[in-house]
Amino acid sequence: MKPPLSNEQLAAIKDLLLHGEKIAAIKLYRECAGCQLIEAKTEVESIEAVLRKIAPEKFTAPPKSGKGCLIAFILFDLLAVAGVVLWLLLRR
Repeated sequence: MKPPLSNEQLAAIKDLLLHGEKIAAIKLYRECAGCQLIEAKTEVESIEAVLRKIAPEKFTAPPKSGKGCLIAFILFDLLAVAGVVLWLLLRR
Protein backbone atom coordinates (compact mmCIF):
# COMPACT_ATOMS: atom_id res chain seq x y z
CA MET A 1 0.00 0.00 0.00
CA LYS A 2 1.33 3.42 -0.98
CA PRO A 3 1.75 6.10 1.67
CA PRO A 4 -0.89 8.85 1.48
CA LEU A 5 0.08 12.26 0.21
CA SER A 6 1.05 14.88 2.75
CA ASN A 7 -1.12 17.95 3.19
CA GLU A 8 1.58 20.06 1.49
CA GLN A 9 1.72 17.73 -1.53
CA LEU A 10 -2.06 17.67 -1.84
CA ALA A 11 -2.21 21.47 -1.54
CA ALA A 12 0.39 21.81 -4.33
CA ILE A 13 -1.62 19.49 -6.58
CA LYS A 14 -4.83 21.41 -5.86
CA ASP A 15 -3.08 24.70 -6.59
CA LEU A 16 -1.89 23.41 -9.96
CA LEU A 17 -5.41 22.26 -10.81
CA LEU A 18 -6.91 25.59 -9.82
CA HIS A 19 -4.50 27.31 -12.21
CA GLY A 20 -5.32 25.00 -15.12
CA GLU A 21 -2.09 22.97 -14.91
CA LYS A 22 -3.61 19.49 -14.96
CA ILE A 23 -0.62 17.80 -16.61
CA ALA A 24 1.76 19.31 -14.08
CA ALA A 25 -0.59 18.14 -11.30
CA ILE A 26 -0.52 14.59 -12.67
CA LYS A 27 3.29 14.67 -12.88
CA LEU A 28 3.53 15.92 -9.31
CA TYR A 29 1.10 13.27 -8.10
CA ARG A 30 3.18 10.56 -9.78
CA GLU A 31 6.35 11.86 -8.14
CA CYS A 32 4.76 12.08 -4.71
CA ALA A 33 2.83 8.81 -4.78
CA GLY A 34 5.25 6.76 -6.90
CA CYS A 35 2.44 5.37 -9.03
CA GLN A 36 1.75 4.70 -12.69
CA LEU A 37 0.44 7.36 -15.05
CA ILE A 38 -3.10 5.98 -15.32
CA GLU A 39 -3.48 5.82 -11.54
CA ALA A 40 -2.15 9.37 -11.14
CA LYS A 41 -4.47 10.65 -13.87
CA THR A 42 -7.48 8.97 -12.28
CA GLU A 43 -6.67 10.33 -8.83
CA VAL A 44 -5.97 13.86 -10.06
CA GLU A 45 -9.21 13.90 -12.06
CA SER A 46 -11.03 12.77 -8.93
CA ILE A 47 -9.45 15.60 -6.93
CA GLU A 48 -10.34 18.05 -9.72
CA ALA A 49 -13.97 16.88 -9.80
CA VAL A 50 -14.33 17.46 -6.06
CA LEU A 51 -12.70 20.90 -6.34
CA ARG A 52 -14.98 21.91 -9.21
CA LYS A 53 -18.02 20.78 -7.24
CA ILE A 54 -17.00 22.51 -4.01
CA ALA A 55 -15.57 25.76 -5.38
CA PRO A 56 -15.93 26.23 -9.15
CA GLU A 57 -15.25 29.97 -8.80
CA LYS A 58 -11.67 29.31 -7.65
CA PHE A 59 -10.55 27.97 -11.02
CA THR A 60 -8.53 30.80 -12.58
CA ALA A 61 -7.82 29.26 -15.97
CA PRO A 62 -10.72 29.53 -18.41
CA PRO A 63 -11.88 26.28 -19.98
CA LYS A 64 -10.11 25.37 -23.19
CA SER A 65 -11.98 26.75 -26.18
CA GLY A 66 -10.63 24.33 -28.75
CA LYS A 67 -9.86 27.17 -31.16
CA GLY A 68 -6.16 26.40 -31.34
CA CYS A 69 -6.60 23.79 -34.06
CA LEU A 70 -8.95 26.02 -36.02
CA ILE A 71 -6.44 28.86 -36.04
CA ALA A 72 -3.66 26.50 -37.11
CA PHE A 73 -5.85 25.15 -39.90
CA ILE A 74 -6.69 28.65 -41.17
CA LEU A 75 -3.01 29.67 -41.11
CA PHE A 76 -2.06 26.52 -43.01
CA ASP A 77 -4.72 27.24 -45.63
CA LEU A 78 -3.51 30.83 -46.02
CA LEU A 79 0.05 29.63 -46.51
CA ALA A 80 -1.10 27.06 -49.06
CA VAL A 81 -3.04 29.69 -51.04
CA ALA A 82 -0.08 32.08 -50.89
CA GLY A 83 2.19 29.28 -52.14
CA VAL A 84 -0.10 28.55 -55.09
CA VAL A 85 -0.36 32.24 -55.98
CA LEU A 86 3.42 32.62 -55.80
CA TRP A 87 3.91 29.52 -57.93
CA LEU A 88 1.49 30.84 -60.55
CA LEU A 89 3.23 34.23 -60.63
CA LEU A 90 6.67 32.67 -60.98
CA ARG A 91 5.49 30.27 -63.65
CA ARG A 92 4.78 33.09 -66.13
